[in-house]
Amino acid sequence: MNVIYKITYPNGKIYVGQDRTDSINYFGSADSDLIAKDFGRDQRRRFTVTREILWESETAIDAEVSQKEVEFIVALRSNDPSVGYNQWPKFKG
Repeated sequence: MNVIYKITYPNGKIYVGQDRTDSINYFGSADSDLIAKDFGRDQRRRFTVTREILWESETAIDAEVSQKEVEFIVALRSNDPSVGYNQWPKFKG
């Protein structure tokens, strides 16, 4: 199962990604250093994120999954540094 998911961090920022295995344990490949800048030591002691499936398909080919991921990144503005952690495609604010 191919899925597009949205991760929401405690500060409200989001990350949109794709998972072609539908692994329940996969939480994306957002830049850890980028996220770490937004959270102090105390905030890291108890940290909850939410993973939401935005779209899924059993038949989509890789190119379709990647296209759908970009559509959600742009629509949700997760590539806008004030909104989210996606770094591609570059935000043109």
